[in-house]
Amino acid sequence: MLGPLRSAVVSPAARVIFSPTPQGAIVIVVRLYAAYGSNLDPARMRAYCPHSPMIGTGWLEGWRLTFAGEEMLGWEGAVTTIVESPDDRVFVALYDVHPRDEAQLDEVEGVTAGTYRKLHVRVATLDGDVTAWVYVFDGYEGGLPTAWYLSEIANAAEKAGAPKDYVDALRARPTRTATPDL
Repeated sequence: MLGPLRSAVVSPAARVIFSPTPQGAIVIVVRLYAAYGSNLDPARMRAYCPHSPMIGTGWLEGWRLTFAGEEMLGWEGAVTTIVESPDDRVFVALYDVHPRDEAQLDEVEGVTAGTYRKLHVRVATLDGDVTAWVYVFDGYEGGLPTAWYLSEIANAAEKAGAPKDYVDALRARPTRTATPDL
């Protein structure tokens, strides 16, 4: 079923994928959002998107979790993003985002401000691959998060059911500040 999507034309700002076939075009509305940062926490997502339940988890194969925007945003530390990296993978929570919630999520995640952009990706799940969108920082990788922010991400990953070794690796990453209390 997902085979024809390999040659699909994806509109990066939209939730629609057009896949040409000999019989015409297949149009698929992408409602799945793959969260990899603090939005891994189902309670946090319920606050922003009350009509959009978490429906599972998976992995972004060939992607790496990193940080960016430390200097550009003027915050105490960098924000989460992902970059392509052939030998890495990122744990994600999948949410079925209702159209009513999508505009709110885009606002919260910085799409309307131009800080992040949407990208369609393939997510590996136990039930097979699915297409979902992610938010990626619209700038260069670099910078360190605060210890507090990294702790939030690790706690969110734990709440979403990430494997212990993944959560431990998050907690072991370097930070800009010494402790989560700062």
